[in-house]
Amino acid sequence: MRLHPFSVPYRALSRGMSVGLMLFFLGQSLSGTDALPFPLAGPALIALAGVGVVAVAVWQVAYYRRFEYRLTDDGLEIASGVVSRRNREIPLRRIQNVDISRNLIQRALGIAVLDLETAGGGATEASLRFVGYDEAKRLQREIQRLKRGAAESGTGESAEGEERDDREEVLFELQTAELGLLSALSFDFRYLSLLAFGPAAFPFVPGLTEVALIGGVMLVAFLIVALWVISAGVTFARYYDFRLTQVGDELRYERGLLQRYDGSIPLSKVQTLTMTENALMRRFGYATLAVETAGYGPGQTPSGGSEAAIPLATRDRVVRLAQDVEPFDLPEFSRPPKRARTRYAFRYGLTLGGLAVALGALEVVIGPSAPGPVPLWAIPLALVVLAPVAAHLKWRNRGYAVGENHAFTRNGFWDRTTKVVPYYRVQTVIQTKTVFQRRRNLASVVVDTASSAGRVAVAVDLDAEQATEFRELVGEKLQESLRERWREAAESSSTSDDESRRRD
Repeated sequence: MRLHPFSVPYRALSRGMSVGLMLFFLGQSLSGTDALPFPLAGPALIALAGVGVVAVAVWQVAYYRRFEYRLTDDGLEIASGVVSRRNREIPLRRIQNVDISRNLIQRALGIAVLDLETAGGGATEASLRFVGYDEAKRLQREIQRLKRGAAESGTGESAEGEERDDREEVLFELQTAELGLLSALSFDFRYLSLLAFGPAAFPFVPGLTEVALIGGVMLVAFLIVALWVISAGVTFARYYDFRLTQVGDELRYERGLLQRYDGSIPLSKVQTLTMTENALMRRFGYATLAVETAGYGPGQTPSGGSEAAIPLATRDRVVRLAQDVEPFDLPEFSRPPKRARTRYAFRYGLTLGGLAVALGALEVVIGPSAPGPVPLWAIPLALVVLAPVAAHLKWRNRGYAVGENHAFTRNGFWDRTTKVVPYYRVQTVIQTKTVFQRRRNLASVVVDTASSAGRVAVAVDLDAEQATEFRELVGEKLQESLRERWREAAESSSTSDDESRRRD
């Protein structure tokens, strides 16, 4: 099989224009210098850019003719390379996620990008750029069908099983009102840290010192509204027309306004469930759900976002769907000891004190700001009284729990994340102590899975003895769950052998 014919003009234009513009500006910058034996005038620069575009187009034709792929019962075979030939075979058992993406132009041309992710892969294992959209959907379905072992056998039982597996069940559709609410509630409060630079610099603007305070307040208000609008627009475009379905043993989602994504989430490869609630969502009783697989976790998808199983729904509904994916009961969380809260308050107070010193040094170097109610360096000192409040909120939203079949961790105030990790998916359990934790006899426990690089489940600031108990208990539960799954697999294999002998 070959790529779609439209992939040639699309790649030639998109990449040819980049090369052409680069050559144009490069020739313009070198014209009149000793680097070139002759000057390049306007027509010569345009001709140079045209040569670059034509060269890229010729290369893309050769790339198209030399690129072939074939889906077999064992995997996907890809042969590519214009100068040097490269042959790859991706075994079906290693393929975790099959994702399709299309921008506006690609949708108009009827082409799409097909990305294949493998277990533990930090980057895309293979990418078909570009195939027809119908062909991309066919490959997505066929790969998952072959992975389920429903290959054609010519028996009525197999055909009936395949029909059952391919039945689509709609689990969730994001309505217009819910999309608007999601856009409004998805503001990332970490953006507010950018506001510190505006008011701090405003009093030093020449000619505006008389209205520094009023101007600073107006600037803060304007930046907050602007950041909120940008965040809402990005969220609206990302989750437009979101739809989640279940087909057999996998979840499939579609979403996107400008860039359309069709992704698959194999239920058998689920590593971790992550429920997230920012401060606004918690206030109104909403949450989101992300599903991490062995291929990648949130933030690592081709779309650049998470594999959101539910972008926004009431918290009870999110919990129910999470329990459908991985059955569990929500436990009571144990918080860190209260001396951890003292540690947070001291850290925040120290940070604000350091900021006050920095602003005071800045005024000494640049000169005092305009006369005002208080000097600029006094503002962080005034906020020190809020350090215990911030420390309490952070402490209250942290915790961990041990369930019958899962480990749970919870962290974050602005964006509180609750992670659910099945014991049999755990790769490593690590207990760590920083220099500051050792002073207060605290420790953290990392529960890592195959998908959680950079986003691990962490029980933070536990009592050192509790941390040791938690680490050992998770390790024991891991071994128990593995023994149970091995026993079930052995019993299933024995039953299959007995049935085969009876048929013989």
